[in-house]
Amino acid sequence: MPENSTLPIESGPAPAEAIKPQSPGQTADAPAFDVSNFSLWYGTRQALHDVTIQISKNRVTAIIGPSGCGKSTFLRALNRMHEVMPGTRMQGSLKLFGEDLYRPGLDAAEVRRRVGMVFQKSNPFPTMSIRENVLVGLKLNGIRDRALLQERLEGSLRMSALWDEVKDHLNRPGVSLSGGQQQRLCIARALAVEPDVLLMDEPCSALDPLATARIEELIQQLRLRYTVVIVTHNMQQAARCSDRTAFFYLGRLIEYADTRVLFTSPANPQTEAYVSGRFG
Repeated sequence: MPENSTLPIESGPAPAEAIKPQSPGQTADAPAFDVSNFSLWYGTRQALHDVTIQISKNRVTAIIGPSGCGKSTFLRALNRMHEVMPGTRMQGSLKLFGEDLYRPGLDAAEVRRRVGMVFQKSNPFPTMSIRENVLVGLKLNGIRDRALLQERLEGSLRMSALWDEVKDHLNRPGVSLSGGQQQRLCIARALAVEPDVLLMDEPCSALDPLATARIEELIQQLRLRYTVVIVTHNMQQAARCSDRTAFFYLGRLIEYADTRVLFTSPANPQTEAYVSGRFG
């Protein structure tokens, strides 16, 4: 199915079950993430150094910096995805709406449900249909109610601006979709379990310009309901999509500011050198 860049992003209300309630601890002015003096090691190599940052609720935060600067490591730390690698350890504080995500006894799988992840390369499950790809997380969590599953299916596909393109083909393999549609399918899969936050690690790096434009439009719609954190090498994309931008270098947070301020009048000389293209 070809990518159709002329279809409008759907803006109508989602079904009631697709609109998630606030998690415990959420308030109108609470930051989504409150990170304090957070450091992380892979074995003996320190990948993050004393990162302190507050990420606002219902805003798009972009993380920029050259390759190997700790962007993706930090993103994975936000939902404990880094723990799948042996030999990792951390210190410091990382809270989601006031709750310590690293407290003893907190199941990492629950953290990953609340903090969804969309990866650089779209990864629909190849043996599953479009329908099954969206609903797999719900079924793994024991949800069997058919009416609820149908509401989540349609609501998630609508929120990912994919419903009108696939509603008559839900039993086709997810991998039969175009690249941009597959990435939106992965976004729908993440939204189906009703996370509090959506993390995106270079979500457009493998897409053509038209598909990239669709994802960027979608990000602007998702911010109305979700906190979005996006890692990108594309500084123009960060400028277009985000409310605030964080610049990382050599595992350290160098500067964090409103996106327009960071790109037009950065406070740190390293930031100015990077956004002006003098390195990176």
